[in-house]
Amino acid sequence: MASNGASNHVARVLSAASHLANAEPESRIALSWRRCLFDHKLDPALQRPPQTFTESEIKRFFEPVEGLVQVAIPELEDLARVLRDSGYCVNFADTNGTMLVSRLPGGDYERIFRERDIYTGSNFSESCEGTNGVGTALAEQRPILVHRDEHFREQYSIFTCGVAPLFDHCSRLAGVLNITSCRSDLERAAHQLAFAIAVESARRIESSIFRRQFETSWIATLPGDQGSGLIAYDDDRRVVGACRRGRSILGLTNEMIQSGVNLSSLIQLDGHAARAQETSVELRRVDGTPLGRGEIARPAVARSMRTRSEQRREAPPNQFTSLFKLAGSDPTLTMGIKRLMTISDQNLPILLHGETGTGKDVFARAIHASSNRARNRYVALNCAAMPESLIDAELFGYEAGAFTGARREGSKGLIVQADGGTLFLDEIGDMPIALQTRLLRVLENREVWPLGASKPVTVDIKLISATHRDLARMANDGTFRADLYYRLRGLQIRLPALRDRADKADVISQIASEEAPNCRISHDAWTMLLHYPFPGNMRQLRHALRLAACTAEDGIIVEADLDLPPFGSLVAEVNQVDERATIVAALRDHGGRVSSAARALKLSRATLYRKIKLLKIDVPD
Repeated sequence: MASNGASNHVARVLSAASHLANAEPESRIALSWRRCLFDHKLDPALQRPPQTFTESEIKRFFEPVEGLVQVAIPELEDLARVLRDSGYCVNFADTNGTMLVSRLPGGDYERIFRERDIYTGSNFSESCEGTNGVGTALAEQRPILVHRDEHFREQYSIFTCGVAPLFDHCSRLAGVLNITSCRSDLERAAHQLAFAIAVESARRIESSIFRRQFETSWIATLPGDQGSGLIAYDDDRRVVGACRRGRSILGLTNEMIQSGVNLSSLIQLDGHAARAQETSVELRRVDGTPLGRGEIARPAVARSMRTRSEQRREAPPNQFTSLFKLAGSDPTLTMGIKRLMTISDQNLPILLHGETGTGKDVFARAIHASSNRARNRYVALNCAAMPESLIDAELFGYEAGAFTGARREGSKGLIVQADGGTLFLDEIGDMPIALQTRLLRVLENREVWPLGASKPVTVDIKLISATHRDLARMANDGTFRADLYYRLRGLQIRLPALRDRADKADVISQIASEEAPNCRISHDAWTMLLHYPFPGNMRQLRHALRLAACTAEDGIIVEADLDLPPFGSLVAEVNQVDERATIVAALRDHGGRVSSAARALKLSRATLYRKIKLLKIDVPD
């Protein structure tokens, strides 16, 4: 027999779906409920797990979107790291609502998601599961936050889902980016912040998809109220592509793009701006109406065929552009990149050393992209994040029936998957000693023995390793194999901490243009960024600016928008009792306005909300 809570939920769904006029504040939810009730013939009281596909079916669904997923994975991983501690799972689902990539948060939260079948292979289309983040975002093709009992089925009322659709370079729906939480202690307002971050992540994925598709074209970035728009055009300024927002800003249609409409007939573009290396320009429509400040970027990959002597005269060559961009003007990194240029196509292992968050994975990807293996796979494994019991199977693979619970068809290990390409082993210093022995054998013999196999598999890989540990000291102490250390250290490159970089100001400016492109940083906020030590390095800086872009009012980032652990401020120095009194006084002085109080205390709003909850402070009306 259904509980009172379930009965009340069902009654509310039926009432709201039948009387939309009385549900105006929740009109999108009510409209979805109506579709589920009358179009899809679903029962809100039905208790059943979602449809879950087999591994072979998932592979079939994955193939058409593999290229998109490869572009999205770095952003999806980054988003999962940001939200993992808050109990969110992060998923990519295809246009049918099937989750093809999932990152679960671990612990009790992960157990709940697995019990409810919210992971890779589960289908959450609206026509099957009713109103939910994934299915409803796909049905409406726009972002949505579905909070707890806004779900059609009562069984999903413990979850809050924030979902943003993804559109490809032709403005076609390509899938969705989903974040889901099962935390009962978070209200809608708390989820809104995570939702905003997810929407920004989806926009960056779309931008990466577009830039990858049109890497041989010029790309104009146009400012817009709903985000930047991207327009791709050729050397004759004929438009060859436009993203969804770019089409909206300029009123472009498929017919106009297919006919090769000239960009000059849509916006004013002088010759210098159209041919600059990468420049910020004031843009106007062809009738003179201001569009705002945009950017022009030349092709990332040159189309014209040039002689080898011409290519050698370039400084730096195109294939190393991304590496030199990462190095900036820091002399340590620049020297490292120049050494990399000399061995880029040599099968010499590379060891990246730097603190957590310095961008070792980003550098590894850039090294792969600049090598002669760029057309083949780049495979990464974080040795610190993988349980010791699973690293062996993940790295070396196994044959069918190798152990209890093994897949029926066996599994290719990451080393075999990277054959012909690059294998990146992050946090190699955390690899168990037993596996170090097996890895050393692979590097010496260029052969892999999968678990349960009767013969080895020959492989050809370029190995890039990374660590924040002192491997030389560990080798001396016996906690890391000395022979493996010298095998890994073909060329070692040190990635300096952000606080030690000679071009710290330039790095902050560049990352701000990527994470907060539509915002301006106030003088005080800029000073704070410049002097903050950033113990989390690049990752912490990106997260701080990404959050600040979401909370900034009127497009201006101020100190209060920077969610950086305070040091030397009043709130950091006082004890908890005094801290509570200080926050209460600030809220009272500012009439209960949290944003104003946060600004006065030099805290971000998100930080102040957390302290209000932790210290159990009642916000005055």
